[in-house]
Amino acid sequence: MFDVRLAAGPPATEVRETDTSGDPTVLRRAAGRLARDLPDGPAAIGCRGLRGERLAAFVEGLVLGAYRFSLVSRPHPGAGPVQLVGVDDALAVERGLRAARATVWARDLANTPAATKTPRWLATQARRQLGDLGVEIVERDQRWLAANGFGGVLAVGCGSTAPPRLIEASWRPRGARSGVHVVLVGKGITFDTGGINVKRGDGMRTMHTDMSGGAAVLAALRAIAGARVPVRVTALVPAAENAFAGASFRPGDVVRHYGGRTSEITNTDAEGRIVLADALAYAAARKRPTVLVDLATLTGAMKIALGLRVGGLFATTDSLAADLVRAGDAAGEPLWRMPLAADYDSTLRSDIADAHNSPGNPGGITAALFLKPFTGGLPWAHLDIAGPARALEDDGMLSRGGTGFGARLLARYVESLAR
Repeated sequence: MFDVRLAAGPPATEVRETDTSGDPTVLRRAAGRLARDLPDGPAAIGCRGLRGERLAAFVEGLVLGAYRFSLVSRPHPGAGPVQLVGVDDALAVERGLRAARATVWARDLANTPAATKTPRWLATQARRQLGDLGVEIVERDQRWLAANGFGGVLAVGCGSTAPPRLIEASWRPRGARSGVHVVLVGKGITFDTGGINVKRGDGMRTMHTDMSGGAAVLAALRAIAGARVPVRVTALVPAAENAFAGASFRPGDVVRHYGGRTSEITNTDAEGRIVLADALAYAAARKRPTVLVDLATLTGAMKIALGLRVGGLFATTDSLAADLVRAGDAAGEPLWRMPLAADYDSTLRSDIADAHNSPGNPGGITAALFLKPFTGGLPWAHLDIAGPARALEDDGMLSRGGTGFGARLLARYVESLAR
């Protein structure tokens, strides 16, 4: 992996704080562009005047700008390691590296082709990356899901030869802040054909990244555990492949979720909310969280509303919304709050179930309203990252493909709860 180290001069390139606005987001982007222009092999960069939050952001940008995902047999050697000259804030460098490496892992998970990335494979990666950090990983298989009433996850995954999973990752540090338990839920659709309501071919091309929400919550937990943040956190990833097959769930089916609520399936391509519903209901009933946050590449409507750089935020409390927006701004992963408008509740009505799963426009809002009854009245936020989870081209610290959006944001949010 591309690495950044402290060293003594002389630098080949000099960067001074006066060269930028001092805004950490600007520094990340500038460092990302610089990383793309570095020659192959080791390099030295002078960073006199950079320290603290700005230095950490600069390190994040360097690592993320240098990121490339490739499965070619003879990969290009690329730049690195980079030595930072004139820097005396090792803690800031380490903080930046920890956040960037978590995001790199989220990108790798998202970019891995679906032929490899089964739900079981995703659980294995979580165990390998998080186990040594003191995170407990439990992999729930289809038998457990059936015995415990996870009808949504089973319905979405029933058409695939790769059975679904619920990945449960728990961080319970000694000395954790009393009375605080954050549950993060990430959509884990390892590939989405659309099911019986099959997508067009060009619409499927990026669907191996449809588990970006799941990747982000696992990566956030890696950053949290790596920093030994004294806050209890559980990450839940309902993982399934939405395949097109004879055994696939169908329009007109009624799914019974964890806890008993039912959903009429009117569109099998609105599958993300079906698996999230099970995980949210399970979290609310069994995990005793003080706050619930879910993250998902959920609706194309959010891409239309906010574009490809900003995530949509729905929240049941103003304080939770403000905390997440603040964390997103600090991490360079911006959110824009959207309304949970009760006027649209009527669009979810079904004649044969508690709700149907595809009420249409306004798609982002109605998707959030579909999820709300599964949260048990807890403080809850839903982050729709359909736009910023994927990049169409290299730009600054973004590389084409999965971006890891949300991992640093969620880690920042949890860190703020420890203060």
